[in-house]
Amino acid sequence: MAVNTYPASLVDTARSLRTGERSVPEYAIELCDRLDEIEPDVRAFVPGSSRRERLQVAASTVETESPDPADRGPLYGVPVGVKDIFHVDGLPTRAGSDLPPETLAGPEATVVRELRAAGALVLGKTHTTEFAYFEPGPTRNPHDREHTPGGSSSGSAAAVAVGECPLALGSQTIGSVIRPAAFCGIVGLKPTYGRVPIEGVIPVAPSLDNVGWFTQDVSGARLAAAILCENWAAGTAEDPKTLDRPTIGVPDGPYFEQASSEGIEAFEQQVERLDEAGYEIRRVSLFDDIGSIDERHETLMAAEMAIAHGERRWYPAYADRYADATADLIETGRAVSAGTIGDVRTDREATCEALLETMEREGIDLWVSPAAPGPAPEGIDDTGDPVMNLPWTHVGAPALTVPAGTVGGLPVGLQCTARPMDDERLLAWGEGIEATLAER
Repeated sequence: MAVNTYPASLVDTARSLRTGERSVPEYAIELCDRLDEIEPDVRAFVPGSSRRERLQVAASTVETESPDPADRGPLYGVPVGVKDIFHVDGLPTRAGSDLPPETLAGPEATVVRELRAAGALVLGKTHTTEFAYFEPGPTRNPHDREHTPGGSSSGSAAAVAVGECPLALGSQTIGSVIRPAAFCGIVGLKPTYGRVPIEGVIPVAPSLDNVGWFTQDVSGARLAAAILCENWAAGTAEDPKTLDRPTIGVPDGPYFEQASSEGIEAFEQQVERLDEAGYEIRRVSLFDDIGSIDERHETLMAAEMAIAHGERRWYPAYADRYADATADLIETGRAVSAGTIGDVRTDREATCEALLETMEREGIDLWVSPAAPGPAPEGIDDTGDPVMNLPWTHVGAPALTVPAGTVGGLPVGLQCTARPMDDERLLAWGEGIEATLAER
């Protein structure tokens, strides 16, 4: 059974609040009323007894402090959901775990401070899998409550999908933004690795972790990117109206064959629509050693998570409070040698170089691939398989989920990936692809 959804365009919401067309306090009340209606079914947000009062105070404060529309930030008055591995002043961090919140406490995340500086308000913390790994939280897929919303950024994806907020932060170490965005039928962006500060976020694996976000359309993702991505270049070269269409690569081989038959069928229909719209499509063998890439990525993730939870004394002190899957990953990581970690990082650089060489040789600007093996699996005890996202995260490439129709009544997404540091063009191209896929 589906949950009621509401339109929540970030660009339109931000404009109406900034210009005064919409009152910030009134909009805050509207969203709190919406949460009262929707949350019992979707459970996207970590419960908070004082959310309404806290948000009303914040809304009144920002209105008082910025009476002149000319002085208002680009996200003036916009309520934002924040995945509960990001530290937020005034709100506890639990990371979907049973550990004492005071043990996990830390300074507010850099990206949260940047959102506040742009005028945004923190609506609340969104549910995550335990420590952003695989142990699910209580969130349901808004399109069918008997199906997973994906993970680990489960609550953030679901909250944006139903219109509880127009923007929500997530994170990705394998596929924790791209996959849930696809399952929930919205846009998810994972920028180039290192382009968005990760400080103030509980780590999984620092050399693989990425801050990402969810919006209902690509233009909203671009607005957030201009605020959160370091050295964002907003010029004519990144204007969707003037930028040349990309030459699109479709990866063939063992990587692509990891998708399900229904996922491949839906994907081929998406590619056909792009071809009919005039995009040049080139099929290229890619990631032929995907099994080795998967193994190296998982080894590095396990090793770095073991280090992070060991150095902070979380796991030594509270191992009995960890879910079995998370504890197993940490125990596996504790056995990985420093030499192996170094070898994996070297191999990852070689994989990235090989990808760039292939793009240069084949004249490819942008890759498209399934954002997940298929639609969201039934049940909420499994957040789905991130295999379609892993190699792109491994090489640090920017990735974007664009909604791409449904299979059996459940959303599927098209994963678009570009060269590292090509985030501006990825999002500009993404707007054109979004429009093409929405034409039917």
